[in-house]
Amino acid sequence: MTSDFRSAAHDAVDLLADYLDGLPQREVWTPMPAEARSGLLERPLPEDGTELAALVRAIESDVLPYPMGNGHPRFFGWVNAAPAPAGILGAFAAAAMNPSSAGGDHADVHLERSVVRWLAELVGFPHPAGGGLLTSGASMATIVALAAARNRAAAELGVDVREEGVGALPPLVGYVSAETHSCVRKAAELLGLGSRHLVTVGTDAAGHMLPEALRERVRTDRAAGLAPFLVVGSAGTVNAGVVDDLGALADVCAEEKLWLHVDGAYGAFGRLDPVAAPRYAGLERADSFALDPHKWLGVPVDCGCLLVRDAEQLRGTFSLVPAYLRDDAAGGLGWFSEYGIEQTRPFRSLKVWATLAAAGRSGVTRDVARCCELARELGRMVEEAPDLELMTPVETSIVAFRYAPADADEGTLHRVNAALGVAVQERGRAFVTGTVLGGHEAVRACLLNANTTEDDLRVLLDECRTAGEALRRGQAVA
Repeated sequence: MTSDFRSAAHDAVDLLADYLDGLPQREVWTPMPAEARSGLLERPLPEDGTELAALVRAIESDVLPYPMGNGHPRFFGWVNAAPAPAGILGAFAAAAMNPSSAGGDHADVHLERSVVRWLAELVGFPHPAGGGLLTSGASMATIVALAAARNRAAAELGVDVREEGVGALPPLVGYVSAETHSCVRKAAELLGLGSRHLVTVGTDAAGHMLPEALRERVRTDRAAGLAPFLVVGSAGTVNAGVVDDLGALADVCAEEKLWLHVDGAYGAFGRLDPVAAPRYAGLERADSFALDPHKWLGVPVDCGCLLVRDAEQLRGTFSLVPAYLRDDAAGGLGWFSEYGIEQTRPFRSLKVWATLAAAGRSGVTRDVARCCELARELGRMVEEAPDLELMTPVETSIVAFRYAPADADEGTLHRVNAALGVAVQERGRAFVTGTVLGGHEAVRACLLNANTTEDDLRVLLDECRTAGEALRRGQAVA
């Protein structure tokens, strides 16, 4: 079996290296042929085992030809990075070891504590011992953070929410903006807080939460007998890469004794760009901070991270150690499983360590700054184009714009831009996705790949023009 694995693994490495090398020369994405799709959907479970070499051949013929496209330098969709080669190697080795990283004295546990500290240092967030853990992504990190915020608020009201449940609490009110990621609402619903107790605070034209509007609403709600407890700020919104005034939000939270959670899932590492860095002032004052190494850093999915100021608050929210998991040698920090929901936890830290170690601080900073500069260049190109319109100023590495020739009416622009993202995708030369900003249909380009070039940006805009003009005239987008 070992010799079969060795041979197949060598074949797989060669196959994947060729795949990665060939990405820039292929189309970014194409719809799967019906027969290929049904071949995966309807594939029967083999009665007898399949040789490893045959599995590698099946991956080559049935899977690798149909990627999402996110490894390509002209993939600008959603927030999906190309995988870092070092991270791929780390994921491979971690799978070979296959431990549970819940706790114990083995390499993955100590490595996770180290890489969490590295991540905190990169974004400038204070890091007490035990003040963070890796998660499946920012959605899970948000659930964990909001649970800790809920438990602190309950304790201040004299309620042990772990024992008595949310029914023993008055309505706890959280404050978000219209640009806050949907995972916050999901977390509030899951934790029994109720989405109707998430108050949407007004924003300026670019989408920044208005601190004075927040302050006024918190005081109004408190006077009405409600229990404000949480504010969620954004360090890079998904729609347009907007960074809230985190210092001003932290001031309000300090005045009103509210938990400040900052969502930096996409944008946290924008703090490394010298031009964007000042926008992140105040991030270090948050109570909790979510970020995703599997986004801008290119760590292979899945890998999110939660950082907190008060490790004991987190541990007090989740720690439950039955006799069969007791570890008298665990030390003062205990197990990672005491700080979150997961008991069996995958070995995520090795691919983070490999990605960061291969690039170094200077390499990560260089690549982040490159992506931000490309975004600013794309924004300039859009502003200079008579048939395109920039929807918001470029703050990080997301550019939101629309196809908007001067002689087209708003109805036509709405219709065309609503279909533009998919039309560009289907042409195969670039990949961009759609959104709505200020009530207007638009497309957004997220730049996470430092290998993207200015020529790639020009291809993207040419594709938007070509597809937009065809849609405008009601022609097929070929």
